[in-house]
Amino acid sequence: MANTFLAVAVASIAACLITSLGIFMINKHASIGKKYIAYVMAFASGVLISVSFLHLVPESFEMNIHGPIYLLAGFLLLHIFGLIIGYSHDEPGKNKKHAFGIIPAIGIGFHSFIDGIIYSVTFSVSIYTGILAAIGMVLHEFPEGIITYLLLLKGGFRKNKAARYSFIVAAISTPLGAVVSYPFISRMQGAPLGALLALSSGALIYVGATHLLPEVKAEGKRYTLLALFAGIIVAIGIILVH
Repeated sequence: MANTFLAVAVASIAACLITSLGIFMINKHASIGKKYIAYVMAFASGVLISVSFLHLVPESFEMNIHGPIYLLAGFLLLHIFGLIIGYSHDEPGKNKKHAFGIIPAIGIGFHSFIDGIIYSVTFSVSIYTGILAAIGMVLHEFPEGIITYLLLLKGGFRKNKAARYSFIVAAISTPLGAVVSYPFISRMQGAPLGALLALSSGALIYVGATHLLPEVKAEGKRYTLLALFAGIIVAIGIILVH
């Protein structure tokens, strides 16, 4: 039991550090990030949509027969939250700009928290299973930190705030999810985790398809379609490694 918890802690902290490294590096080269953010968003969209449809959604449906309901709920909840942020205040223009960064950050943060739970689950099965899962999952942590930071930056947040918020939602959330979930994993059945995975899938599909892709089109950059397909290919690679 102690060895299993240690493995979960090491894996989740490693994911946190990798994400933090991505945030740190892009924070030092923000001008480059702004120049190429359309390509990053297209790449991110490809990753998020592909991982959701090819892995998270099927997995959640197998674990929970009500998975489609939770999938729809995750999509709608994030959409409604975006409407509240964007339209319920006195300065709708400013709030809509901030909402662009906040909405995907919430989706990514929820996904990262679920990553922490998945570490607890897979390592509880066996150390070997946990290691295989961790290899596939950690691969996407570095770009995830960069993506979160750039989205918050584009949403109007200053560099220091964007870095701080990115660290909280994309980095800290993973070990937090692992630590919080581990004591309860042995008592959990497949259905509750399936529900969380379906909710996460709905949120990530919203971020990728409804939130990012229209912004990519608005940027009017060439070759963004290639970036989208690159994200899809990387996601497929992560799934195969997983």
